[in-house]
Amino acid sequence: MSKIPWTSAETRKLLPVSDNGESSVEFVADSDRNPFGMDPPCERSVPGYGDTSAHFHVIGDNPARHGGLDTGIPFTDRPWSAAFFDALARGGLVEGVDLEAGRLDLDRTFLSYLHMCDPGEGEPTESDYATLEPFFDAALRAVTAHVLLPVGDRAIEHILATCTSKSATAVDADAVHATEVHGSGWLVIPVKEPATWTDADAEALAQMLTDLLASDYRQTADLGRFLPDEESHLVR
Repeated sequence: MSKIPWTSAETRKLLPVSDNGESSVEFVADSDRNPFGMDPPCERSVPGYGDTSAHFHVIGDNPARHGGLDTGIPFTDRPWSAAFFDALARGGLVEGVDLEAGRLDLDRTFLSYLHMCDPGEGEPTESDYATLEPFFDAALRAVTAHVLLPVGDRAIEHILATCTSKSATAVDADAVHATEVHGSGWLVIPVKEPATWTDADAEALAQMLTDLLASDYRQTADLGRFLPDEESHLVR
């Protein structure tokens, strides 16, 4: 596949490449399913789903833990999926859900996994995660969302370690669930493992998102200080 011409030089360095040296990512903007044309090194995978210019990026672990192999949509096919998407809908990130038909209408939201491939029996190994990390990083930087919502212990630890200055060792998911952590260019809202949610956990996330959408949550930088006329020049 050809390289993505519209990405920054920094993002292009992170794109996975095939044996012939070309990018394994293609921009396919007319599709919610796998809009970047990810081609991971596996037979079955659950690639990203949603708006490529999303303000919110919901990040899970892998299909074995968080589902989606049947529908091709992250966070589906699990007993807790309905409650999970209901909380996101009440929070304003989802406009319509038909899990039986495998359809999801998202509002400024993108869903993806740290490890999109089906690991088969058990969980992915550390080597497996390392192999697929460039695919996740490419999507993370291509979407450039303002708010990251890592779901589950591994995603929370990874995002806190790579996108904030907060220590990611021994994270208490109960303590950080539905709270704000300001990172380097992102606002992070950790989400505890949905399989362990109580009604209060779902309500806390829905309320956090509702309050956030009512505020100016956008993460921007003002480059106006570099301009001779001193006018504001906000960039993402």
